[in-house]
Amino acid sequence: MLTTNWNYPTTIWFGVERIEDLAEGCKHLGIKKPLFVTDEGLVKLDIVETALSILKDNQIEFTVYSDVQGNPTGDNVEHGVVHYNQHGHDGVIAFGGGSAIDAAKTIAFMSGQTKSVWDFEDVGDNWSYADEAGIAPIIAVPTTSGTGSEVGRASVILDEKEHTKKIIFHPKMLPALVISDPKLTVGLPPHVTAWTGVDAMVHAIEAYCAPGYHPMAEGIAIEAIRLIAEYLPIAFKDGSDIEARSQMLVAASMGATAFQKGLGSVHSVAHQLGALYNKQHGLLNAIILPYALKQNSDAIEERMTYLSKVLGLASQGTDAVITYILDLRERLNIPNTLGDIGITEDRAAEIGDMAFKDPSTPSNAKPVSAMDLEQLFRAAVRGDFNLVG
Repeated sequence: MLTTNWNYPTTIWFGVERIEDLAEGCKHLGIKKPLFVTDEGLVKLDIVETALSILKDNQIEFTVYSDVQGNPTGDNVEHGVVHYNQHGHDGVIAFGGGSAIDAAKTIAFMSGQTKSVWDFEDVGDNWSYADEAGIAPIIAVPTTSGTGSEVGRASVILDEKEHTKKIIFHPKMLPALVISDPKLTVGLPPHVTAWTGVDAMVHAIEAYCAPGYHPMAEGIAIEAIRLIAEYLPIAFKDGSDIEARSQMLVAASMGATAFQKGLGSVHSVAHQLGALYNKQHGLLNAIILPYALKQNSDAIEERMTYLSKVLGLASQGTDAVITYILDLRERLNIPNTLGDIGITEDRAAEIGDMAFKDPSTPSNAKPVSAMDLEQLFRAAVRGDFNLVG
């Protein structure tokens, strides 16, 4: 795999062992005292120590903040901002999967703000009220191939008081530098590889199906889907296959780049379930996806026909893609239903209402109501396509 630098959608240093350039990245952005943000599980692993050793060897002063949950909370961000300011940091290194990177980006964003983080929820022009001079520079180092948060301008943060996930957005939350080293993903367990990999595929599929005219995003989405279809099963079976890990890391960034066009009902529902049940986001997306495709089938048939050809399927159309997704999930040991992971229908109406208000809903492939989203949730709990057919 080639070692190279890209400049879209931000500066990306890509290749095996590129983590060795972490100190150079700090110098590149003028960061002299970074806050190293990771999550509570990752901080114990060798890849973190390797990264910190690079900073130490180059006499770069830093502290570590790892109080980040699998679904990062407003409190995680608030405590991180306090830590950042108390230690006099001038930039953030976001190291980890989507949770760590989302939290780190929000800490960098909030480090110089006076308003509450919830004042910058992605509603209307809330972002425009931020003090841009108070946004710290960010270096993102992804260690999973899923969310693509390293190339995003927003973060998903859990509001524990309202029990809902909120999207915090500002254009300058886009990291100024991404160090994309596939070697950092080699140690991912198979189930995490599967969940995050299908998460990236969901991003690309929903972006591809979102209404509106954005052929650049659609082209990136299609290629991301093709790469994931080819390389995710390989990475799942052999986590040490560096070619597969490399292509999956690229595809995850591509999926997130594409979804500036929009997401859809899979995310509308998954965001609520992550907040209410603290389940892993990629796993939720992977389970909900085929039911959402069925519900949207009358609006996406033409696109699914083309995607069928890209995937080399024997049949064409939405049903063919759904069959492919079901088969892929079985190969990756992903459960068929939300019921299989302990989620019941007890709060179905509430979840439908919450999902309808989610920012992903307006860009769904077709207009959906709260009742439609409730039925999508019920279908995914039961594994019943008739509820959305």
